[in-house]
Amino acid sequence: MTETVVGTPAPHSVASALKEPRGESAPAARNSGGRLRALDGLRLLAALMVAFYHYGGRGGEITRAWGSSPSTQFPTLHSWFAYGCLGVQVFFVISGFVICMSGWGRPLRSFFASRVARLMPAYWVAVVLVTAVFALPVVAYDAVSPSDALVNMTLLQQPLGADRVLGVCWTLWVEVRFYALFALCVVLPGASRRRVVMFCAAWTLAAAVADAANEPLLDLVLMPEHAPFFVGGIGIYLLYRDRRDVTAWGIVAVSWLTGQHYAVAELWHRPGPGHFSYRSAYVIIAIVTLGFLAVLAVALGWLRRADWRRLTFAGALTYPFYLVHEHLGWVAVEVFHRHLGLPAYATLASTLACMLLLAWLFNRFVERRGTPLLRDALAKSR
Repeated sequence: MTETVVGTPAPHSVASALKEPRGESAPAARNSGGRLRALDGLRLLAALMVAFYHYGGRGGEITRAWGSSPSTQFPTLHSWFAYGCLGVQVFFVISGFVICMSGWGRPLRSFFASRVARLMPAYWVAVVLVTAVFALPVVAYDAVSPSDALVNMTLLQQPLGADRVLGVCWTLWVEVRFYALFALCVVLPGASRRRVVMFCAAWTLAAAVADAANEPLLDLVLMPEHAPFFVGGIGIYLLYRDRRDVTAWGIVAVSWLTGQHYAVAELWHRPGPGHFSYRSAYVIIAIVTLGFLAVLAVALGWLRRADWRRLTFAGALTYPFYLVHEHLGWVAVEVFHRHLGLPAYATLASTLACMLLLAWLFNRFVERRGTPLLRDALAKSR
């Protein structure tokens, strides 16, 4: 969650001088110097979409936690909860916007330090906590092996073939590859509008070629199914700097067109007994469209009235909530529903409240302390 994720948000403010390198004339960025609080609210909304999907829109371990299929527990809302997985795509659009914002005018070392410090402290604690809880004798879920748990501390468990402690960490692996591409192609040589536009165009074309080539290495590096959402977010950031930028509008349009294609291709299927849910292609397209429009509305200032401090608080909870809600949520659902006898909707509300409380504890005692310490240490190291 990255800037998501999905999950890895950075402060939504633009530095006091976001300037193009000498020799480039570009309209000055629209910059109020304030935080885009509406983006914080949108991030939490995307995280809650994913949570509703995990708790009530799919099968697997959550069926075991409920004692029956979530479709039985939520006969009316189950089919809508199944669309919650699209919150990940919304996360990626937000991430493209925020990473372009935070990387503009920043040296590579500072960019690297900010990303590692933002991701890792809460992630490390979440891995330890989930591993410890799943190792308790009273918890019925299988913990990963000690070796795999240690590998998970690196965020490289997927390419190394280790079992994942956190189910949502696959999105962090996607984010890390995006950071690497952006750092190599934009931050290292120095961000400028021309360079960002070329990055968006090259990545979009290369991702399409990689998809056609069906080459695993190209898929791993270029991420064709995720690239449109990151590129779309970057294009929206260009519009945040100058809404008259026709090229940026084109980047956003192409990203939306290809993004909805990948979302439908991945999530749509014909109704059948082999699937736990059915999603309409029209609804998938509508949700992807709304995700793009919501971030665009923030960038163009249409939601500037939503400047509430509580949204900043909501944004602070999003990343730790995203990390812990799935697996620890299974435990909470089983306790509330099967042991305490709460009905399904009360269990859902209680589980969400517990995970948000845990997210606040993470933010208060882990992120507020660990993030600045790690960032300063990395920024000063030689």
